[in-house]
Amino acid sequence: MRRSLILGGVAVLEYTTAALAAEGGTGGWIAPFAVIAAGIGMAIAAGLCGLGQGRAVASAVDAMARQPGAAARIQTAMIIGLALIESLAIYTLVIALILLFVKGINFA
Repeated sequence: MRRSLILGGVAVLEYTTAALAAEGGTGGWIAPFAVIAAGIGMAIAAGLCGLGQGRAVASAVDAMARQPGAAARIQTAMIIGLALIESLAIYTLVIALILLFVKGINFA
């Protein structure tokens, strides 16, 4: 685990060094780090939202098993909660796309 983290860190540093060397070393520190930040941010958001959704569904199913008469109300609350959790991942995706297309990716 530790070796893969070290290799990942070295790969990130090499990528930014190569990107700066391709630009002639005249700056451009924002673009490579914007791409890295967008990727890491989206990965963290997607993973944590997935964990949150799984935990919410597990709790809702447990509650429905304990009180079958309240299943409709529990299911409605669960769906609203899942929509709110998913909206956090969508907000992160929008921010990641802004980072990529405004600062990160040069098509010219």
